[in-house]
Amino acid sequence: MSETPAPDRSTELSTRVVAGIVMTAVACAAAYYGGWPFRALATLAAIVMLIEWCDMHGLSRRWALASGALAAIVLLGGIEYFYPYVALTPEEEAAVLFDVEDFQPALVAFAAIAGIGALLAAASRRVVLGWGFAYVAIPAFALLLLSWTFSGLVFWVLAVTWATDIFAYFAGRAIGGPKLAPKISPNKTWAGLIGGVLGAALAGYCIDWLFDLGPPFGWLGAPMAVVAQAGDLYESWVKRRAGVKDSGSLLPGHGGVLDRLDGLLAVAFITALLVIAGFWTE
Repeated sequence: MSETPAPDRSTELSTRVVAGIVMTAVACAAAYYGGWPFRALATLAAIVMLIEWCDMHGLSRRWALASGALAAIVLLGGIEYFYPYVALTPEEEAAVLFDVEDFQPALVAFAAIAGIGALLAAASRRVVLGWGFAYVAIPAFALLLLSWTFSGLVFWVLAVTWATDIFAYFAGRAIGGPKLAPKISPNKTWAGLIGGVLGAALAGYCIDWLFDLGPPFGWLGAPMAVVAQAGDLYESWVKRRAGVKDSGSLLPGHGGVLDRLDGLLAVAFITALLVIAGFWTE
């Protein structure tokens, strides 16, 4: 009996790199233009993540589509209600000044999203559906809030998260060593985490310098790498409990959209909380 040939690791890596470049280009273009292009991309990603979440937990497609539709209403209608889009030039955007009060409505939006999640949980009799809705929609709204505030904040979140993933991946493969959380994600190592922290620190500092974000973003990249890895580990734990390897198969070499954005969800949410709390004003 002939053996099934082992997958070509170089081909897998090439596929992963090409797909990563395409996704990076699309995300950066949307973040640069901001406004409705970015809102549409973030909303589409949230809808796909919710469908993947429902598929992982054996929920019917009816509930997946219902949660996706509600997410679209909240993310497109809600963000426009609380933070209406106004076209600004890059110079005008950078000159806008904010007070803490400007961000307080976001807390109302977060509470409303949590309330919708509770209603979904009650209607479906599945708590996991309500939690999944809040888990995806609240960080997605937070990312849109950052885009409304200043595009530089979005680039900072993207760069820190991507740097964490990339540096952790290559440091883990090159160095190996003790596992970070073997029962949750056997491939993650402490060396990878340290590499991710160093990469995120460098990326955060560079984006802070490029966009002149100011405190605390010049030094916040390193701790945010831990946040990104925690988000990644949480999704790995969810997948292990659900008995699946990936959240989906939409992205070649990367799995599902939720697999790629799990760390970003955590970083976007915590970054938005810092802005709302007044740790940064433009």
